[in-house]
Amino acid sequence: MINRTLWLERLRQAWTRRSIVWLSGVRRVGKTTLTRMLPEAVYMNCDLPSTVRALEDPELFLDSQASDSVLIFDEVHHLNDPSRLLKIAADEYPQLQILATGSSTLAATRKFRDSLTGRKQAIHLCPILWEECSDPFGVRDLDHRLLHGGLPEPLLATHKDLAFFNEWIDSFYARDILELFGIRNRQGFLSLFRLLLRQSGGQLDYSQLANLSELSRPTVKAHIEAMQIAHAVHLLRPFHGGGKREIISRPKCYAFDTGFVTFEKGWDTIRDDDRGLLWEHLVLDTLRVRFADENIFYWQDKSHREVDFVIRRERDRVDVVECKVNPDKLNVAPIKAFRSLYPEGENYVVSPAVKAAYRIRRNNLVFTVCTAKDVS
Repeated sequence: MINRTLWLERLRQAWTRRSIVWLSGVRRVGKTTLTRMLPEAVYMNCDLPSTVRALEDPELFLDSQASDSVLIFDEVHHLNDPSRLLKIAADEYPQLQILATGSSTLAATRKFRDSLTGRKQAIHLCPILWEECSDPFGVRDLDHRLLHGGLPEPLLATHKDLAFFNEWIDSFYARDILELFGIRNRQGFLSLFRLLLRQSGGQLDYSQLANLSELSRPTVKAHIEAMQIAHAVHLLRPFHGGGKREIISRPKCYAFDTGFVTFEKGWDTIRDDDRGLLWEHLVLDTLRVRFADENIFYWQDKSHREVDFVIRRERDRVDVVECKVNPDKLNVAPIKAFRSLYPEGENYVVSPAVKAAYRIRRNNLVFTVCTAKDVS
């Protein structure tokens, strides 16, 4: 069993703010394993018919629990009316600590009639972070993490099992997309999904994706929205402040896991040219754990000068995050162009091999070279 202490602490902190915590994440990311690490919790697998019957009368079930109980409703979306159960628990049994899990956010899923606004604290469990790849995992090789991805099963495997990734994609459609969103065009949806895996980290071109997947442009947009809700992709918006030469409308699309990116690209090894883009995915995961999605951007101008990530702090302060496997290969020109427009903020160079943060000066700009978790 993998002990993910970072996430256990996040659960405990969330319960100090709300009695209900919604833990979401893609299939086989480790949600059930994480819930099993909570001592003395009452675990209910909502995929079982016996659990569905036991929860038909929420009041009767909740009345039977001790006042200080921790209750886990795993895969709660399998219940006929999951939001009713959670709403009753939040309103009438606030002394209970409830952890509900599912593959998607509550927003826009057909099963949830109430998004529980103001009643829950949401946590997105992402694939295993690079900072978590320490001795208990036996994984400290960056190329292994990039190639295999961060789902526990393939990450801990010695060799990459291609059947796992094919099976996961089939299950993702059948158990999440079809069941939660009712999207019945399996071939079209999966064609689009695989295209996004291959293009991960690039700017979205809806018209091109529509042509390649043989779907209409509105359908492409709707399918990508479903993938976002199911945590399979993340759209990163461009940062802009009104400059005439800035890219303002085209988001970047990042797949949820590097293992699936390398699988769809057909890579069986990681080459030098591959590491930079894949390392961006790992850095983005860590930034999303520490900052709200609406405060993380990328920046590019029409001269194709680009900053990997921009973190909005205050009205006139934005931080720059450049992802470099080798910090010595930092290209200062794009950051200098960005800072000519937005001078206030910290500059970070995030590298996987840094043991202790240090500062450097390049072209009159000061950078902190550090790991992703040091960006604070």
